[in-house]
Amino acid sequence: MADRTRPHFPRTGPRRAVVVGAGSFGTAVAVLLAKGGMRTTLQARTVVQADQLATARENATYLAGITLPDELQIESIHAGLRGYDLVFLAVPSRGLDEVIATLTERGLSARASVISLAKGLVPPEGRLPTALLRELLGPDRVGVVGGPAHAREMVTEGAAFVAASENGELAATLARLFTGAGIVCEQSNDPVGVELAGAAKNAAALASGATEAQGLNAAGAAAGHIFAEIWRYAETQGGRAESLIGLAGTGDLVATALAAGSRNRRAGELLAAGVPAEEIPARIGQAVEALDLVPLLARALERSGLEAPVTTGLARLISGELPLADWVALVRTTVPPRARFRSGRPGPLARLLARLRGSRPR
Repeated sequence: MADRTRPHFPRTGPRRAVVVGAGSFGTAVAVLLAKGGMRTTLQARTVVQADQLATARENATYLAGITLPDELQIESIHAGLRGYDLVFLAVPSRGLDEVIATLTERGLSARASVISLAKGLVPPEGRLPTALLRELLGPDRVGVVGGPAHAREMVTEGAAFVAASENGELAATLARLFTGAGIVCEQSNDPVGVELAGAAKNAAALASGATEAQGLNAAGAAAGHIFAEIWRYAETQGGRAESLIGLAGTGDLVATALAAGSRNRRAGELLAAGVPAEEIPARIGQAVEALDLVPLLARALERSGLEAPVTTGLARLISGELPLADWVALVRTTVPPRARFRSGRPGPLARLLARLRGSRPR
């Protein structure tokens, strides 16, 4: 049963934060929080990894060349969560359900808030991370961060975040923290839209990477179809269109599509080159969210009764069921559902009747 206790922050704001997961993005977020003045701890998966990071003051595996500030504390996840006001989850979606299930037994405070940094869905059912967190903690203690934020650049040059929560105070608190660390941060009360925007970005980047060698028009069409199909799904889940249009969606997609080191785009290129999906993470050196995400999205769209031929086709390309040539043909020939046209400017008769009624035409 969810603990509905509202988060409580001292007048000076939250005092301690922990980032669970020492991959590239988790490490970068921890560095920013520490530089911004927050008492921050970065938790690595193992004691050995934590000791290496603490000794070298650098995450050579995932964020080489970035010095970890002296004020950033480092420990393993076995240290628990007791005493933290903000808990940032920077672990891949594939294992997120296990992490969420153990939050309470690891000492999570009854007033602490938990913020998901994932841009994927949680297997096996393909649920949103914040949906699982809401069931455990209630909506007021749950947030999500999205937007265009490649790890290295966000530490050295900045980024553009979207902090979303149904609790306006929590969204505002996150925005203040990141703004203090030099990050532009938009506030949102649409966590579902922001999460699905990030998921759409990852899936669209994978799709464009898998199609780029066949032509830029095909790559653009693949990304556009994927985005539109997930957009329609987001509407059924209560997400809002502006979340997918703005920083969390199209802004993040453009950053990923242009990034030479984008994991999801590179994974699509490797798929197109015939590399089996299960071999791609080892080739890239990190987890690739989209490879797990797309099949989950395809099933979620099917359960919702939505037609999603391109997302479904991409899932079949990942599984090896659909040859590349057939995937490209699908992208080039798919016609999206008819647009829902709005009526234009009222005609002369409508304007006359409105004047006679003493009102302005809508």
